[in-house]
Amino acid sequence: MTAFRAARADDLDGVLALYRQLHPTDPPVPNARDTFTTILDRPGLQLYVLVDGAAVVATTYLNLIPNLTRGGAPYAVIENVVVDEPRRGTGLGKEIMAATLQEAWDAGCYKVMLQTGSRRESTHAFYRNCGLDANQKTAYVAHPA
Repeated sequence: MTAFRAARADDLDGVLALYRQLHPTDPPVPNARDTFTTILDRPGLQLYVLVDGAAVVATTYLNLIPNLTRGGAPYAVIENVVVDEPRRGTGLGKEIMAATLQEAWDAGCYKVMLQTGSRRESTHAFYRNCGLDANQKTAYVAHPA
């Protein structure tokens, strides 16, 4: 039985393990505990986890953004969607995405955006099955020079 909830301070190791699956070549984050505490404490930013017992088996990161258009309705960005590799294809991804989207709708968001760097069709099909539409917007990304 899984449970969806906001991440807590004791979830750091589980979240970092999932992020290593997402970006295996990333260097370790210096001061990860401090950064994690900042994330947990910052209004409008929410790191969610799906837990099975004590194990963190999936995570998402929801950023709620205030807005001066659309009647002041906020919008959201979802990042860092990860399901533990051995558990992929079992419905956990859909479960955490549905719950994360519901959190955005409950916050009054008029839209949710998500970007993926994956070129795999299965990833794109997953996001489409979660209710996201790749034809609504065009995303551009910049990195420091």
